[in-house]
Amino acid sequence: MEPQPTAAPTAAHTIETVFRLESPRVIAGVARIVRDVGIAEELAQDALVAALEQWPRDGVPGNPGAWLMATARHRAVDLIRRRETYARKLQEIGRDLSRSAPPSYEEPADPDDIDDDLLRLVFTACHPVLSPEARTALTLRLLGGLSTAEIARAYLVPEPTIAQRIVRAKRTLAKQSVAFEVPYGPDREARLGSVLDVIYLIFNEGYAATAGDDLLRPGLCEDALRLARVLSALMPKEPEVHGLTALLEFQASRTAARTGPGGEPVLLKDQNRRRWNRMLIARGIRALDRAGATATGAPGPYALQAAIAACHAHAHRYEETDWRAIATLYGLLAACAPSPVVELNRAVAVSMADGPAEGLKLVDALTAEPALRDYHLLPSVRGDLLARLGRTAEARTELERAAGLARNERERQLLLTRIRSLADH
Repeated sequence: MEPQPTAAPTAAHTIETVFRLESPRVIAGVARIVRDVGIAEELAQDALVAALEQWPRDGVPGNPGAWLMATARHRAVDLIRRRETYARKLQEIGRDLSRSAPPSYEEPADPDDIDDDLLRLVFTACHPVLSPEARTALTLRLLGGLSTAEIARAYLVPEPTIAQRIVRAKRTLAKQSVAFEVPYGPDREARLGSVLDVIYLIFNEGYAATAGDDLLRPGLCEDALRLARVLSALMPKEPEVHGLTALLEFQASRTAARTGPGGEPVLLKDQNRRRWNRMLIARGIRALDRAGATATGAPGPYALQAAIAACHAHAHRYEETDWRAIATLYGLLAACAPSPVVELNRAVAVSMADGPAEGLKLVDALTAEPALRDYHLLPSVRGDLLARLGRTAEARTELERAAGLARNERERQLLLTRIRSLADH
């Protein structure tokens, strides 16, 4: 019997899996040498090609991450030596390779060396000189290990659009001579907000897809949660990093209960809480405790949102939810991070604590907000409050408007079901 040709595809799959896991560290380590994330990514890809050529023949090395790192770093040194701008590059890097023996580029004995590089890569990919869309795409590419096609599928945009965003982002970083470093002092605090916002945006797009036929895109949630956990390990003294991680742990714990058998959305009050992931909830509680332990002042926006999510997680039944505490927390959140969306959420909490009439007062004050003009949840919330007050005709009008604004098909169908339910009554 002839042998089946399974060895090569299996080896290739192993290599691709290893590369997805190790590529952020490889790119980060090489970027410290070449000071250009675009070139660093190309050299990491060169290392992948070398692995695809050698590992099926010679076997997978005992430490594949170190092998990829060493290969990419050696190629980085070769590239610098070959360039016509060799002297200028030497000056930038601060090394004189021509008068000293080439340094060893094996895996450093101290893992913090790599972790520092990874932290530099996070801050570089999320640099404020880039647009939010570019930061998100570049972060998923460099730190999430996603291909251009995978990012395009996740965001339901053409692949060339994502490819162009990534290319332009790399070009902008190079043109602006963005330093490959972790900022300190006030600059670090300002830049950290950008990093956390990017991770949160990635998670939110997976948790409640803006458009398309599916409510959830679990892959994006997993990528964002993984990035948050990595960041919390790299920056253990930053309370807002732990706050964001806690928030994502709590939110991710509900994923299995948020959709029905056909993928339809299940509202919070109707979710089977036995399907909530208690392990993720426990991780969220620990991360929230770390946020409190490392804070030197009032809690930040992500820690407050995590505290709100914790209130839901602690309630074993919907009826046990401490809505008054949630309304108070939303008030604190509105004070430190004012936003019409936060006020809308506070109105929902107030309506549960003090009745729909009180909530409706707050919602009506938001109807003139330009930022909420096309936000489908504003008429959706208003319609629910009107329905609870028995003003059915007005509620139906609001819900119809919400359905017209909803870009996600699953959410639109849920709104249409609620409209039919009002008609039946």
